[in-house]
Amino acid sequence: MQKSWSRIFALTMGIPLLLGILAACGSGTSSGGGSTPTTAAVTIKVGSDLPTSGKDQSSGKPAQNGAQMAVDQANANHTIPNVTLVFVPKDDVGPSGLHDPTVGAANVTALISDAEVAGMVGPFNSSVAKAEMPITNQAPLAQISPANTNPCLTKDTAASGCSGKNDLLPTLRPTGKVNYFRVATTDDHQGPAGADYAAKLGLKSVYVINDAETYGIGIANAFIGEWQKLNLKLLGQASEPGTTTSYVALLTQIAGLHPDFIYFGGLDSTGGILIRQQMKQVPGLQNLPFSGGDGIVTPSFATTVQPLGGGPVYGTVAVVDTSKNPNATTFVSQYKAAFPSDPINVYSAATFDAMNIVIQSIKTALGNGAKAPTTSSDSAGAVTFRTAVIAAVQGIAYDGVTGHQSFDSNGDTQLKIISIYKMGLNTSSMPDWLYESAVNVA
Repeated sequence: MQKSWSRIFALTMGIPLLLGILAACGSGTSSGGGSTPTTAAVTIKVGSDLPTSGKDQSSGKPAQNGAQMAVDQANANHTIPNVTLVFVPKDDVGPSGLHDPTVGAANVTALISDAEVAGMVGPFNSSVAKAEMPITNQAPLAQISPANTNPCLTKDTAASGCSGKNDLLPTLRPTGKVNYFRVATTDDHQGPAGADYAAKLGLKSVYVINDAETYGIGIANAFIGEWQKLNLKLLGQASEPGTTTSYVALLTQIAGLHPDFIYFGGLDSTGGILIRQQMKQVPGLQNLPFSGGDGIVTPSFATTVQPLGGGPVYGTVAVVDTSKNPNATTFVSQYKAAFPSDPINVYSAATFDAMNIVIQSIKTALGNGAKAPTTSSDSAGAVTFRTAVIAAVQGIAYDGVTGHQSFDSNGDTQLKIISIYKMGLNTSSMPDWLYESAVNVA
């Protein structure tokens, strides 16, 4: 589906006005019913599962910080009267130094075993979500991802990039009910937006590489589908696992095809950085443009790749950009003050909003008469309370720093914005991802 680029620039001008009406950072509003709870003092835990160490640290740690900020502010502001929130963060990085589905599954199992945990944010990676979702669905436990974009986690149509009927859904939702939500737009929108933007730049031929993971394959296929609809040339595609240490042979082969650019489906840690670095070693590719999805739009990619020079680098992100939003100024300054050693990334605000949605849903559940477990072993009470929290998430309308968040019947956000970035130097002359424009794909 080819987009109208006049809509992009109209939207770019309109986003500041739209977001200008949103609630101030840290005091987002929601509607979902229920009165202010007046229960006796109680402790309620909220968890997260994100890749916060190893090669994925630059993606997951700033996201976890956003969740931490939401909890800290809610406690300081007494957002839920008589309730103290306790944050329980989990790291899903495994022995390889990358996000690990097995570790993610163990993390959510541990969160569920504590009856005082009422909801969680995460995971960051779609492959980890596939391992976690059947577990949280049966618990049940509300789970809101700030970054999962693979459409097959929630959708049941071939048009979403799933082959025919999505047979994955019965595995991910064994109860048939929805408990998993996300505030990021899906790759059946993000991939095409990347293709459309490349076409707008005048690029006409591409070679596509993916990292052989759920996210990378999905966004690469979505990109290719749109590229071919535009009648532009696909010179070839390759699937290379994230453990690959040298892409030089593949890149040498690609150079012989003379593409206008290379598109990568994957993360900075599963090939994005190495491919861009090693393009400098291959004659004909030193100044070739490079593009990818939100998996490469990280501080680590920027600081590692940009000093090497070469052709322009572009990336898409499946959430609203907040750097130009005046109402996000407070959030950005508070983040930098709280976490001076962790550069903010594009998903810090998304996770901040996701955790605030969990918190507001807990408040709604309490206001509607649900009782939170008072011990970590009250499994029966946990099921009842968690079910009430899930219902509150499903019905929420929340105005946060990323915009107005609400969910459809699949648990997908109804705020469908793709932000586009280009590598460059920021106002401090440091390598950074610079916001270019946005696409409304609703």
